[in-house]
Amino acid sequence: MESSSVFGVRLSLKQRYFLLLCIAVGAIIFYQFTRNHPETRRMSRLEGLRANSSQFTLERKPFCILGGSIHYFRVPRAYWEDRLLKMKACGLNTLTTYVPWNLHEPERGVFNFEDHLDLEAYLRLAGSFGLWVILRPGPYICAEWDLGGLPSWLLRDQNMKLRTTYPGFTNAVNSFFNQLIKKVVPHQYSKGGPIIAVQVENEYGSYAQDKEYMPFIKEALLSRGITELLLTSDNKAGLKLGGVKGVLQTINFQKLNPDDIKYLDEIQPQKPKMVMEYWSGWFDLWGDLHHVYAAEDMIPVVTEILKLDMSINLFMFHGGTNFGFMNGAFALGMPGPKPMVTSYDYDAPLSEAGDYTTKYHLLRNLFSHYHTQPLPELPSLQERRAYHPVVIQQHLSLWDSLHFTDKPLKSERPVNMENLPVNNKNGQSYGYTLYETTITSGGVINSNNNVRDRALGRRTLSLLVENCGRVNYGKTLDEQRKGLVGDIELNKRLLRDFIIHSLDMKPGFVNRLETAGHWASMRQRPTFPGFFQARLYVNSFPKDTFIKLPGWIKGVIFINGKNLGRYWSIGPQQTLYVPGPWLHRGDNQVIVFEEQETDGKIQFASSPDYGMAVDVQ
Repeated sequence: MESSSVFGVRLSLKQRYFLLLCIAVGAIIFYQFTRNHPETRRMSRLEGLRANSSQFTLERKPFCILGGSIHYFRVPRAYWEDRLLKMKACGLNTLTTYVPWNLHEPERGVFNFEDHLDLEAYLRLAGSFGLWVILRPGPYICAEWDLGGLPSWLLRDQNMKLRTTYPGFTNAVNSFFNQLIKKVVPHQYSKGGPIIAVQVENEYGSYAQDKEYMPFIKEALLSRGITELLLTSDNKAGLKLGGVKGVLQTINFQKLNPDDIKYLDEIQPQKPKMVMEYWSGWFDLWGDLHHVYAAEDMIPVVTEILKLDMSINLFMFHGGTNFGFMNGAFALGMPGPKPMVTSYDYDAPLSEAGDYTTKYHLLRNLFSHYHTQPLPELPSLQERRAYHPVVIQQHLSLWDSLHFTDKPLKSERPVNMENLPVNNKNGQSYGYTLYETTITSGGVINSNNNVRDRALGRRTLSLLVENCGRVNYGKTLDEQRKGLVGDIELNKRLLRDFIIHSLDMKPGFVNRLETAGHWASMRQRPTFPGFFQARLYVNSFPKDTFIKLPGWIKGVIFINGKNLGRYWSIGPQQTLYVPGPWLHRGDNQVIVFEEQETDGKIQFASSPDYGMAVDVQ
C-alpha cells in the first residue's frame, strides 16, 4: 500500500489527502481572518503619524485621517463590536474616543477600568478591526457629559479652580493619569497598538484661565510615556488661546468657512489641516426641540473638506446614550442651565440604536473613493421589538424608601450634595437629595437661588432636590455644586436643623428596594414621589426596544438594576433606549421613580421618538 512519511510518521494516501485538506482549509480561514483583521498582517512599524509637512504621513507615506467618534461609555459593551464594524464598513480608518474621568475614578483613589469601562479591551477591539485610534484622555472632555467628565468630588474643595494649575486640581490629575496613562502606553502605534495620536485636554482656548495649564497637561502625558503625535482641538475663536508649543492645532466646526481654514493655515504654515470635530448633528435639551442636520447639507461640506486635502473626524459617528445621570447641561446665552436629554443620538450617521441612516449610506459612498480595496459588507442590523405593555403591580413611597439609603446627616445648615459625608467622604455625585426641616407655619419661601436644580416641597418642609446635570462647557464649571448650596428663608427667617438624605440611586440601593417588604399593591392609592415596580416577561432571545411613558411626568427608569436614564414629559425625547443585552429571557424587573403622576402602564416601541425636529442653526 502506498504511503508517505511526514515528521517521521507514515501516512496512508487517505491520510495524506485529509492532511492536505486541513492545510487548505486552514489557509482559507487564515486569509479570511487577516482580511477582516488587518492588524494580524503586522506592518513593520518604523514611523508613526507625523505632521512634518502639509499632509500627515504614516510610515512616511501620505495619510488622510477619516475618523469618527464613538464613546465606549455611551454604548453597551455587548455592542462595541457591532458599532466598530459598522464604522469600518462606512470607510472610516480611525476611531476617536474621550475618556471620562468621573466614571473611571468615582471616588478619590478608587479606580474602575472593568466591564463597560475596560478601555484597553476597547482599544484592542479597534485594533483588531484595523482601525487606528486618536485618544482624547482629557482630563476635561466636555462631551455633553456631567461636569465635562470631571469628578464631582473635586468640588468638595470650596476653593477649587478646575482646569488650572491650582494644586488641588493638578494633584488629582496626576493621580488619575498615573493610573490611566500606564494602561494606554502599551496600545500606542510604536508598541504595535492602534493609537496614532493623543489629544492634549479639550477646547482649552474657550476656557483659557491659566497659561501654565496646557504645558502642564502636555508634560503630564509625555512624562508618563506618551510618544505618539500630540494634538489640540478648538473652534475658530479658541485657536488663539488653545495651543501649546510643539503640538499640532486642529479645528472644530459644522459650517465650512474658508476664512477659518485660512486662519489655521496662517498660524500653522506647512502643517496638515484637520477638522477634529466635524459636528454631524447636535445635542438636545429638555424643554427644547430635537436638532437635526440634513444629510444634503452635510455631505457637500464633508466632500469639500476632503477636496481641500484635510483630514476629518465625524463628531459623532455614533452618539449612543447618556445612561444613568451622566448628561451634562448647557448654560451659554440662557438665564440658567438647561440639562441635556438622555439620548445622545446626535442625528449622527449611525443612530442611537445602531441603525444605518441616509447620512451613513451617503458617507460610505463618498469614503469608498478614498480606498483602493472594496469596503467591507454592511453588518446586519439588530432586530427590535415592541413588547406588550406592562402594568405596574406595586408602589413604594419615597419616604418608605429612605430605610434603604445611607444614614441621614443632621446638620444645622443645608449642605450641598458634593459635601455630604457619604460614599467614603467623597460626597454625593448624582441623583436626588432630600432636605427635611420642621416648620411651624406656612408662608413664603425664598430660596435665594440656592436650589440646584429643582425642588418639590410639603409641611414637615421636605425639599427633594435633583441634580439635573452639571454644566459641561463654558466658564461656570467651578460653580456646579448641587443640592441646597446656601440658606433657605421662610417668611424672611433662615431655616435651620435639617435632616439630609442622599438618594443617589446606585445599583445597591435599587437592589435593596427590590427585596423590600414595604411595597404596596396598586389598589392602594400611591403617593408621590414614589417608586413603581413591574415585570417585563420576555419569552425569546431579548431584542432592543424603546420604553414610552405617555401617562407619566418625570423620573428615572431602572431595568434589572441598570439605570436607563431620565424621562420628562416636556420632551423633546419621548422614548428611552433599552439595549437587548440588558434584558434576559423570563421576568425582567422594571422600577420607575416618578415624581408627580402615573397612569400605571409602561409601553414599548420598536422605534424611537425624539420629538419635534428643528434644523441646527
